[in-house]
Amino acid sequence: MVYFVLCFILIMFSYLVILYAYLYFSDKLEAINNFFGFSALFIVFANILIVNIKMYQDISLRLDLVPGFLFGFGFPIILNGLLVVISTLIVISYKRFFKSIDLKDFKLRMERKLAERSKTKNDTYRKIPHVLIFIGLLLLWLIGAIFVINLTGSTEGMIPSENNILYLYIQILTETGNIKPILLSLGWFYYLLFFFFYIFCIFMLFNEFTRKINSLSYPFNLFCTIFLCDNEKKSYGTYLHFAIGLMIASFISPPMVLFSILGICSISDLMTSQIGIRYGRKHIKWNKDKTWEGAIAGIISSFIICFFFIGIIWAIIFTLIFFIFDILTMKPLNISDNLIVPIACSAIYFVIRFTFNLDYIIPIIELLGI
Repeated sequence: MVYFVLCFILIMFSYLVILYAYLYFSDKLEAINNFFGFSALFIVFANILIVNIKMYQDISLRLDLVPGFLFGFGFPIILNGLLVVISTLIVISYKRFFKSIDLKDFKLRMERKLAERSKTKNDTYRKIPHVLIFIGLLLLWLIGAIFVINLTGSTEGMIPSENNILYLYIQILTETGNIKPILLSLGWFYYLLFFFFYIFCIFMLFNEFTRKINSLSYPFNLFCTIFLCDNEKKSYGTYLHFAIGLMIASFISPPMVLFSILGICSISDLMTSQIGIRYGRKHIKWNKDKTWEGAIAGIISSFIICFFFIGIIWAIIFTLIFFIFDILTMKPLNISDNLIVPIACSAIYFVIRFTFNLDYIIPIIELLGI
């Protein structure tokens, strides 16, 4: 009991500090980004605490799952805190003992080199990590699915036995003392995806906070300072919006829906900008930085990606969401598409799946013969 209470209080206090820091360091001119980013963080953090309390009330979970979950949620925060302390001490020591060597010259050379790159290359370098995350997680799922099928003869654990997340959430809130079957129905791969984006988001949050505090350092501060555009240096980097959006999407979406959203936010986003930059001729009237050629490329790639994971009906819904926000973000809506697209897609799935019982199919399983 004491162990649980202490860990719970420490995690809750850490979340409150993160939420406060997010608002404190945010650019006040980006009110919409700040609202959706803060809301997404608050919803995930609050529900993590609620679910942990409900888990502790289930006696069968106290000795196995509860300590594991507390460790999974608390360790990334502790690790990042240690990284900040170690990095700060290293930088202070470096400045003290190696005063003759100045990293500002290295930084300036890198910035000049990046300035000489074409717009196409800069866009590719900025977005290719998102694509690599998508490919890496998809390969992990495919390898895991093949292994599990060969071992058990089914996809149990890889595909949730129940994908109506809002229905499961209501059950968790209303059930007293027996939520283990509900949690297990999501499958272990759901938790792997959620913890991946949870940890990724915590890393990005610490990176952004320390970037804005001159007296603190973090391992990736220098590279983010170099690669970020001027607007992002004043506010938050697009990678943080990407991390927050995918974290809440992974929380309220089953794996196949999340893969669709991740594919849209990585491959479709890259296709939209690359086709627009290389071949775009007809600029969107209210947003001269985007073209209709790029928008059409995004529509086609979004539909294809979503179709393989969630079938034609949901592919149409998600493609429409991506198209609407792609042509409206930045101008006239001053909001990051990396933040709003995953939030909108996952929230709409969350509600429609429960309200209208509209399920999805998984064509990729049949195509691969899994």
